[in-house]
Amino acid sequence: MHLPEDQLRAGHIPAEVYRRLPRGTDVHKVLIVQEAPRSYTGPIVLTVVVVTGSIAVLLVIAFVAQVIAGAAVAVLSATGGLSYTIARTSKRKKRHSK
Repeated sequence: MHLPEDQLRAGHIPAEVYRRLPRGTDVHKVLIVQEAPRSYTGPIVLTVVVVTGSIAVLLVIAFVAQVIAGAAVAVLSATGGLSYTIARTSKRKKRHSK
């Protein structure tokens, strides 16, 4: 019996608990209650939900900002208040002949 749990299952009272019992206590009628080990499932699930929710909110904000910016550019270009061009450069360089 190396572990405290083994001692408790066998009915042995650990010395530190035995010393704290009041005098005259019948040790055969002592019930030792152990605290259950902590479960980490709840905090881990909560963290995953918070991170997933934060990412979803940021994606929605980015999408809405893109839609608003696209609509603003479309309105301004349609009214003549703004124009933009997309310049594409070719990958091949043109040779100048002399």
